[in-house]
Amino acid sequence: MEEERRPGKDALNEISQEHEDFVLSVREKMEKVSYSHCICRIPDKLFNHKEDKYTIPALVSIGPLHHGEEKFTFMEGQKWYYMNTLLSRMPNMEASLDTCVRKLKGLEWRARKCYGEDVTLESNKFIEVMLLDGLFIIELFLKLAVKSLRRRGDIIFSRHETFIRLRSDLILLENQIPFFILCELFILVPIPKLCSLSLTELALHFFRSMISGDVLILQKKFGQDFSHLLDLIHQSYLPTFPTVQHSEAETKLHSATKLKALGIDIKKFKNDNLLNINFFDGVLQVPPLKFNDHTEILLRNFMAMEHCNQNCSKLVTSYVYFISYLMQSKEDARLLCRSHIFSGLEEENIVLMFTKIHVEIDVEEFYYKGLSDQIDMYGKSGKQEKMLKMLARFFRKAKALIT
Repeated sequence: MEEERRPGKDALNEISQEHEDFVLSVREKMEKVSYSHCICRIPDKLFNHKEDKYTIPALVSIGPLHHGEEKFTFMEGQKWYYMNTLLSRMPNMEASLDTCVRKLKGLEWRARKCYGEDVTLESNKFIEVMLLDGLFIIELFLKLAVKSLRRRGDIIFSRHETFIRLRSDLILLENQIPFFILCELFILVPIPKLCSLSLTELALHFFRSMISGDVLILQKKFGQDFSHLLDLIHQSYLPTFPTVQHSEAETKLHSATKLKALGIDIKKFKNDNLLNINFFDGVLQVPPLKFNDHTEILLRNFMAMEHCNQNCSKLVTSYVYFISYLMQSKEDARLLCRSHIFSGLEEENIVLMFTKIHVEIDVEEFYYKGLSDQIDMYGKSGKQEKMLKMLARFFRKAKALIT
């Protein structure tokens, strides 16, 4: 009787298949939410004065969105060269290549879902792009970290301008491949014994001049939970201060010169994190920002990433929005430069830059809403104190005249 109640082999196989299908569907739904559309083209409407040099790669194409464009032909050859030098460190290159391709075939669906549009590349071509670009990036990181791996005459490392342009291309939102692709490839390829760094540590080392905060501290803090390389850099900028509670009332933001007129001082805040703006006892403390060739590129692409990814808080967007209000004129920029908050750029150019990349933000997404409330309340109380002092002086004079 017991044997009659037991399901047969066919029934067991059917149950097993149903279970596998169910697990697969749950995983696909989970991954769709986690990775969907984290890499996309930047919409024209996002910036008031969009310029291609801040959003479109100039030297090298990474990923499928700009793949095949004629201007990247030369660097495609360099990518194949770097891929060959990396895999050649393995005794059996073909076996290593086969392992990488098999791994990427299993990740293809997940990788395609990371892009904000349907990628039209057929399967083998898509996998080739992931493989070539992923191994190129890994070898690029290794060559910077281990100088002995570079060959004399390497066009990327022998020409400083080329390296700077290439590094700028690698932080563009439209020019990314999923970080999990890099992670999987990094496990499979031969890493020289001279390099003991993890993939994340290599990336932080490569982009160290763009990182906000101490790289050594960040290496301990970070895992591998990034969408792509731009996201890794973005996470180094996330504020470490707790969010200031805010009111429901509308907050009025003021320029730097207006804040000074209200009795509020603006001082340089010695803090490694750019977004850690603080207000205490009538002093607005702003971390310093030194402008360089990649400042505007980073800010624009951070903001684009926050705009395009619904799971991303608009923290850098809030920073730009807040600073844009502080800096309404050349006089505001001069005040902030004299306070050693901003440096590296002419005052009028600082104002112009923040005017160009200024975007609107919903009040509930504005990270500095609570801080702005504190400033506004302090300014209003300062006005009241001034009014009371003026009235007191008036009555003293009136009393002196009467007596």
